[in-house]
Amino acid sequence: MRATALFPLSILLLSGCLKEELPVPARPRGEAAQVQLCMGSGYQDQLWVDVSSRSVVRSNPKTAWDLAFESGPDAWRVWLNGSRLMTAWSIGAGDITTSVDTAGMAHGRRIDAPSGHPDSTAIGDWRGAQDIHLIDLGYNAFGAHLGVRKLQLVEVTATAYVFRTAALDGSAVQEHTLAKSGASACTMFSFASGPVDVEPSTGSWDMVFTQYTHQFHEPFIPYIVTGVLTPPGVRVARITAADMAAVTLADTMQHPFSTARDAIGFDWKTYSFDEGAYTVDPTIVYIIHDAQGLFHKLHFLDFYDDLGTVGCPTWEVQEL
Repeated sequence: MRATALFPLSILLLSGCLKEELPVPARPRGEAAQVQLCMGSGYQDQLWVDVSSRSVVRSNPKTAWDLAFESGPDAWRVWLNGSRLMTAWSIGAGDITTSVDTAGMAHGRRIDAPSGHPDSTAIGDWRGAQDIHLIDLGYNAFGAHLGVRKLQLVEVTATAYVFRTAALDGSAVQEHTLAKSGASACTMFSFASGPVDVEPSTGSWDMVFTQYTHQFHEPFIPYIVTGVLTPPGVRVARITAADMAAVTLADTMQHPFSTARDAIGFDWKTYSFDEGAYTVDPTIVYIIHDAQGLFHKLHFLDFYDDLGTVGCPTWEVQEL
């Protein structure tokens, strides 16, 4: 299985590509550069990267936030922090102060689609229902379970969300009014500390190096993997069995681009259980159409630093 095991409890856990003709602008190609990033012990950090500058524009522990509320006047979707194997289960309308348990949650819980498809969220279209959702907060970088909370989404307007949170026994009820971000695609919220400034402004980043929840089908289980996700507005084409040096701007005419969040994903590396190590496939080349409209080619070279520390991907990138 091509995955990053977070901890041995995994056996207990549940969980548009369009081929387009693109303009070929006349501009000189930049120099190739190798970049190495380290995600910390237990893959604990999320690293938000701008491809053009080849730099991390922001970083945060993956435990810094729980929910991402979609920005924009017409936006209403709520996403889970998939880097922790978070899940959601709707128990229907009710009184949030009533004590409940998690019996049945193992079969009813859902995850957000790793592709980021807007119609495949764990919470779903909650508008008008005011259902109570049990939110499993998942696990930290060292395998400790972070608990379960209640969430009742009440209202969304052009500028804010209104929702309630509580403990499972109905105590600690709080009502929140969360202003939508005017700068980033999502506004993050933590059950422990309220609104948190996590996601960089729209257009300032193209990739986030992070763990996320992937749905495997053989066996059918949601599982934590480590890889790269991209935001809305960034498109990615994948070329297999390719020579990085031979990939040119003309290849944008031959390979379909995807806007899926996990278009880069995690499977540019393979884990060997026999050897207990990862191997990176440098012949998988990605063409990234970034937030500024520029094209870049990128491939991965390693998943370890010079000391053998895992979670330190090295990638080579060049503007086309």
